[in-house]
Amino acid sequence: MTALPLPPVPEPYHVPFHYGALHNVGVDYLVAPGPVRELLAKRHPGLEAADFDGRACVSLNYQLYFAQYPGGGGITQEVELNVIAHPAFAEDRLPAINYGQYTRGYDQTKLLGIARMHVLCDNPLAIDAGARLYAEPKHPGWFEVELPSPNAASVREHWSFICRRATLEPDGLRRHDDPVLTVEADLVGLTPEPVDSTPITGYGTDDEGRLLAGPLKVHAPYRFYALDDRTADRVALTVGSPASGPASDAARDLARLVGDAPAAGVWTYQSAPVAAHHRPYYVR
Repeated sequence: MTALPLPPVPEPYHVPFHYGALHNVGVDYLVAPGPVRELLAKRHPGLEAADFDGRACVSLNYQLYFAQYPGGGGITQEVELNVIAHPAFAEDRLPAINYGQYTRGYDQTKLLGIARMHVLCDNPLAIDAGARLYAEPKHPGWFEVELPSPNAASVREHWSFICRRATLEPDGLRRHDDPVLTVEADLVGLTPEPVDSTPITGYGTDDEGRLLAGPLKVHAPYRFYALDDRTADRVALTVGSPASGPASDAARDLARLVGDAPAAGVWTYQSAPVAAHHRPYYVR
C-alpha cells in the first residue's frame, strides 16, 4: 500500500492554526438516518453516518474566536452544520457506543468526527483558509449573538445566535437581512458536566473527491448538558428561508435533516480571561 502525501499548505497559511480565544456552543440532534445518509453520500461519499441506537446525529456548532497574526489580530464568527460520521472503511474499528458515550469522549480512535455539510462565516480570510486547507464547504454569513460574558452585569448560561445571509463583494462582506437560522439555548439552572472529547476530527472532501481529516484540540474540558424530555425545550431552533445561494442550501438541508427533532445535548466552551483592567479609584 502506497503512503499518501500530506495535503498542501497554501500560502499565506500556517498550520497548526492557533486560537487566541474561543467561545463555542454546539447543539446536537438525534434524527432519522435516511435523509442524513442521502446527503452525506452526495457531499462526502467516503463517509458513513454514525449510528447511535438507530439514529443519526446532526450537530450545529457556533464559534466566536480570536487569532493573533504578525501584523495584528482578527475576530471570526462561524456556524457549522455537521453530521457525526466516520470513514466507510473503518466501521469494524469503531467501538460500540451510544450518543452519551460519544459526547463524553469514549471513542478514542477519533474516527467518529464531524462531516461538514455547510459552514457560514463572517471573515473572508477564514472562508478562504477553511476551503483551501481543510476542504470545508465554507461561505459568507453574518451573526447577531447573545453570549455569557464576564463583562456583563450578570453572567448567565444563556446563548443565542442568529446567522444571516451574506455575499462576498470586492470590498468585503455584504450583509443581507434574511436569516438562515436562529438558535436560543437557555441553560440557566441546568447542571453541566465537564467532558474531554477533543481532539475532534473534522472531515472534508476536496474538489478531486479526496477525503481529508483534520483534528481540532481544545486545551480544556467542554461543559456538556445532556437533555431529555423535560429539558429539550431549553433549546429553540428556527430555520429561515434566505433568498438564494449557499445560505439557502444550508437552511433547506437543516430543515430536512432536523425537522422537529428535539435537541439531545448542548456543549459549551469559553476561554478563561487572561487579564483584567480593574475599577479606577481617586487619588488625593
